[in-house]
Amino acid sequence: MSLTNTPAAERLHIGIFGRINAGKSSVINAITGQNIAIVSDVKGTTTDPVYKTMELLPLGPVMIIDTPGLDDEGQLGKLRVQRSYQVLNKTDIAVLVVDGVIGIAEEDNKILNRIKEKNIPYIVVFNRADLVKCKPGLLPGFISVSALTGENIEQLKEEIGKLAVKETNNKRIIGDILKPGDLVVLVVPIDSSAPKGRLILPQQQTIRDILDSDAMAVITKDTTLKETLSKLAQKPKLVVTDSQAFESVNKDTPKEIMLTSFSVLFSRYKGKLDLQIKGAMALDHLKDGDSVLISEGCTHHRQCEDIGTVKLPAWIKKYTQKNINFEFTGGIGFPEDLSKYSMIVHCGGCMLNEREMKYRLQCAQDQNIPIANYGVLIAYMNGILKRSVEPFKDLAELFCVV
Repeated sequence: MSLTNTPAAERLHIGIFGRINAGKSSVINAITGQNIAIVSDVKGTTTDPVYKTMELLPLGPVMIIDTPGLDDEGQLGKLRVQRSYQVLNKTDIAVLVVDGVIGIAEEDNKILNRIKEKNIPYIVVFNRADLVKCKPGLLPGFISVSALTGENIEQLKEEIGKLAVKETNNKRIIGDILKPGDLVVLVVPIDSSAPKGRLILPQQQTIRDILDSDAMAVITKDTTLKETLSKLAQKPKLVVTDSQAFESVNKDTPKEIMLTSFSVLFSRYKGKLDLQIKGAMALDHLKDGDSVLISEGCTHHRQCEDIGTVKLPAWIKKYTQKNINFEFTGGIGFPEDLSKYSMIVHCGGCMLNEREMKYRLQCAQDQNIPIANYGVLIAYMNGILKRSVEPFKDLAELFCVV
C-alpha cells in the first residue's frame, strides 16, 4: 500500500490546538511547507476541526487536525471549543500553539491538563519568536518558533518525529499468528450491502497483512466456501469470514481448521478483545425495557438490510426474547454519558484510529457498561465465540466460553 493510499485511520493523528489567532494555521503551513490551512487576521477563521491527510517527512503519512480557538465566545463559540476538546479523543500527538508575545493563558493550561490526563504525547510551541526580544530558556517539551521566518520549524518537526516513534503501532491484524507459507481463506459475501466493484477496508487491510507475512490468501464467497476448501491441495491454517456469514461459514468449515472473523481481528487489533468477550456475555442478562446503543465509527447510507440498524437488532431480539430499546450513533457521535444503556454494540472501528477506539472502550469500562463489537457479539449469539478466539491462544485459555 503506497503512503498516499494509507487509510486515514492508520495515519498518525496530529492535533493542533491553541487560542484564537495564536498562529495554529500558520504553524501548520510552516511544518508542512504548504498552504493547507487558511491564515487570516480575522478572529475565529477556523470554525470546525479541519482534517488534512498528507505526507510529512520524516514521519510519513499523517492526519493533521486544525482545531477552532480555545477562547471562542458565545453559545456557538462554546460548541466550537467543545469540538476542539473532542478531537483529543483521536489525537496521537498534540501540538499546543501559544502566542509567544502574550504567553500561556488559562485556556492553554486547561487543555494542557486534559492532554496530560489522557497521556497524549505533546509539545508546546511558542509562536512568533521573531517578535519576542527576550527569549527565556524553555523546559523540555516546549519550543520557540516563528511560522513567519521559519525559525526552529525544522527542530519542531524533529521533536514531533521523536514523539511519533513512541506512538508507532507495531501491532498486526493477523500477521503475528501466521508463518511464511501459511494459507488463509477469506470469506467475503457479495450482497446488497457490499460496495460495488471493491472490497471494504478491513478486508483490504487483512489481505495486505497476510501478504506482508509471506503467507497466502484465497478469497471466496460464503456460497462457494465448501467448494473452495475441497479444491485446495493445502489445508488452510485459518478461515476469516465477514461476521454476517458466521453461522453458515461455521457449518462449512471443518473443526480442524481455525475460524474467526474480520470484526474479531479488528477488535483485537484496535481495542481490547478480552473486554469485548466479557461484554458479549452481558447479552444473557438483558431485560425487557433495557436500552442498547449500537454505534458505528463511520457514516454511510443506510440500506434495507443494514447490519447496524436492521440485522443486529433483529438478531438480539431473537436471541434474548426480550423487548429491547435500540439507539444508534454514527461517526463522531459517541455519547460521553452512557448510563442509560445496559449494553453497547460497536462496529469493528476500521474508520477510527486506535486511540479513538480505545477511548470509546474506556468510556464504557469506566461507566461499567458492557461493550462488544459486531463480530464478537454475533459469534456469541451463534455459540461459536470460543472457536472464533481459538487463533489467539492466550484468550482461548483465559475465557471459558460456552
